[in-house]
Amino acid sequence: MTSNNSGVPDGFPKIALISVYNKTGIDIFARSLVDMGWQIVSSGGTATFLKDSGVPVTDTADITGLKAMLGHRVATLHPTIHGGLLALNTPEHLKELADNNIPWIGLVCCDFYPLEEEVVGPEATRESVIEKTDIGGPTMIRSGAKGRRITICDVDDRELVIEWLKSGEPDREVFLDNLAAKAEFIISRYCSISAGYTSSGKYQGLSIERVTECVYGENAYQKPAYLVKESGNIDLLSLYNWQHVAGNAPSYNNWCDIDRMMQIITHIGAGFDKNFNKVPYVAVGVKHGNACGAAFADTPEEAISKMLSGDLRAIFGGSIMVNFPIDEVLADKLLHDQMKDEKRRLLDVVTAPLFSPEAIEILSRKKGKCRLVVNPSIEKAGLSSLDISRRFRYVRGGFLQQPNYTFVLDFSDELFVVANGEMSEEVKPDILLAWAVGATSNSNTISITKKGRLMGNGVGQQDRVGAGKLAVARASDAMELVGVENLAEYLDGSVAYSDSFFPFPDGPEYLIEHGIKTIFSTSGSVTTN
Repeated sequence: MTSNNSGVPDGFPKIALISVYNKTGIDIFARSLVDMGWQIVSSGGTATFLKDSGVPVTDTADITGLKAMLGHRVATLHPTIHGGLLALNTPEHLKELADNNIPWIGLVCCDFYPLEEEVVGPEATRESVIEKTDIGGPTMIRSGAKGRRITICDVDDRELVIEWLKSGEPDREVFLDNLAAKAEFIISRYCSISAGYTSSGKYQGLSIERVTECVYGENAYQKPAYLVKESGNIDLLSLYNWQHVAGNAPSYNNWCDIDRMMQIITHIGAGFDKNFNKVPYVAVGVKHGNACGAAFADTPEEAISKMLSGDLRAIFGGSIMVNFPIDEVLADKLLHDQMKDEKRRLLDVVTAPLFSPEAIEILSRKKGKCRLVVNPSIEKAGLSSLDISRRFRYVRGGFLQQPNYTFVLDFSDELFVVANGEMSEEVKPDILLAWAVGATSNSNTISITKKGRLMGNGVGQQDRVGAGKLAVARASDAMELVGVENLAEYLDGSVAYSDSFFPFPDGPEYLIEHGIKTIFSTSGSVTTN
């Protein structure tokens, strides 16, 4: 059968069904449709709102012959509505519509009761959640999607649809596919929220949306690989909110490093925020997901210099994150500080709240090998910046799930105990730095800090003594690279953090032998104090 604009069969008017909870701008949307020859059908509060806004509206009751009933639980759940949405453009279906006085509905715009807000609200009850569970809206949207109608359930798509209609409906089938897919996606998540609440978390859904494609995964043969986002996530520091401003697109491994750097830098900021009510300038460097440099200071220049000197060799091709904007002076420092013969550091990723145009030019490498990524929300990020979302780890056939790591060291907590001697105020910042780095590195870890910088990070070891020896070895390597000769002097007065308790005295004894004066770890061993 032939059709006029918007896929509406000849002889049928263009009818748009609108029923929304969020009425912001819906009058503008409806008026734009009217200007293009559409008739508006609506019910309840939406119909009243549009009429009061001067938009001509036909009430659904005038089409169905049945007023809303059961406290408006049933208004659009009617064959006239769903027949108008599901009918195919075939002689048989069009005849049935005509015989039953059912209009062809060419567009449906619905959003749903705010179920998620109700579920997470402090006063949510079984009854309140049931009342906020939308039935009519999702049903109309699914009917529209199956019927290949123009289907809108995202507020952001209203203007997009108007522009598409005005431009002559280009790539119609692809456009409708995208709207239908989004509709099914949003509804599936909506239903999973209800299932999760009703089952007390037994049945849960993980709704993810592809953001960008990576060249490949962790290894070259692992492709395709993508960065995806969890639907409903509003965290400003989520990876998809970081803007790529220069260089090649970040790889799978780059994104992993950026995520780890955020864990480190936000825990450093949170620790200082909680204990000192301020967040210093912080710089973090990682290689293969673990910190090889970390520092705090009163100036950005000092933070960068101290961070780089933690491991000049590893950071040479590593990734860096700072919690302050990068200008041309700081960009030059990132590349040349402590480098010999005017060579430049070949950084892989640099992340910051902002880069000046001059900084972007200075940091850029041939063939785009230095990726620059920005997010203003990382600037001086403190307690409120911690990631509080649940964490998943894939295991064969499913996932392990746990809460995120949100613990923040608090020196005033009664559980924080000084076992031997006294702890000076001067050593607290170094304890915070060692804890933040070690707690966000791969276990088993021992992290050594001194005067606001990471001296050595011994990560991923099978035993505590091995982690301590690796941390000292890393410090020894860093010492030689900066031209210091005496390890005992270099480490004298340092702080060491262990991400779990020492089962025997040999670990602490090794650290003490190499100049560590303060050791921070959890309790639990029966052989050490």
